[in-house]
Amino acid sequence: MAQSGWTDKRPMSPHVQVWRWHTTMLGSILHRATGVANYLGLMLLVAWLFAAASGPEAYGAFERVASSIPGTVVLFGFTASILYHAMSGARHLVWDAGHGFNPKLASLLGGLIIVLALGGAAAIWIVAGLAPISLPELGG
Repeated sequence: MAQSGWTDKRPMSPHVQVWRWHTTMLGSILHRATGVANYLGLMLLVAWLFAAASGPEAYGAFERVASSIPGTVVLFGFTASILYHAMSGARHLVWDAGHGFNPKLASLLGGLIIVLALGGAAAIWIVAGLAPISLPELGG
């Protein structure tokens, strides 16, 4: 086998092992992934509307699937995905304006957005009465 003439022992291009994971890297990947998830999640909305238009039997079948444990997990994930993508998109708009590039601030906001998306999804589900945990009755 012929020698290529390359004597440098370093990788010729950046490799996964060279990079150290950080919050902004995770945030970028999650922003893209949630964009795809939101696109796919819209199929759930279309299926729900189709079931509602198809009559009580079809809607009941959809409700049984959506209210099952896997269905609930998927719907909660879709809620969190929408919130994360919206907040991350707002962060990208701030970056497009040339602000927020301080590494400490960018990492802080990246982690904060993840926490806010999950917390916001949980709050929406609790307030809407969809979560297994419900708010106590007020008034009387």
